[in-house]
Amino acid sequence: MTSPWVIAAPRMAFIVGVSDMISCNDPSADLVTHSLGSCIGVTIYDPARKVGGLLHLMLPDSMIDAAKASKHPFMFADTGLPRLFHAVYAFGGDKGRLQVKIAGGAQFLDEKRVFNIGQRNSTAVQQILARNGVTLTAGDVGGQTSRTIRLELATGKLTVATPGKAPYQI
Repeated sequence: MTSPWVIAAPRMAFIVGVSDMISCNDPSADLVTHSLGSCIGVTIYDPARKVGGLLHLMLPDSMIDAAKASKHPFMFADTGLPRLFHAVYAFGGDKGRLQVKIAGGAQFLDEKRVFNIGQRNSTAVQQILARNGVTLTAGDVGGQTSRTIRLELATGKLTVATPGKAPYQI
């Protein structure tokens, strides 16, 4: 029986904004990003070290604006992904153990699919990972709904929440 004086502390959550990234080595923490529309959330997690990171990227390729990419490297897949991996490696993460998951890439405000930003983001991330010998562990991309994701560093569980549905894990 638990004492009425013992209260479980809530998990610490670090919020990752749009065009931002956080890596962490505290297994009591969660990494969270909200409102992934056409953006992609990329999580990487090393289960042996209980370290991970989360990137919320907006666009596939920094070539469209090199000056912006210099100031905001996490905005783009090609400049943000390497920084995410190096940040987790700095905490002792090992490429061979990493679990890599992605979510987002929805089709919004582009009914005629002129820009296809969500699809282009998803494709860019998968191509960059493949070129670097990284296997995607799981993904939940596409559709027409936004997503919020939460990576638990104690377990590596990635929970996805979408409007009107119960949260689920990928």
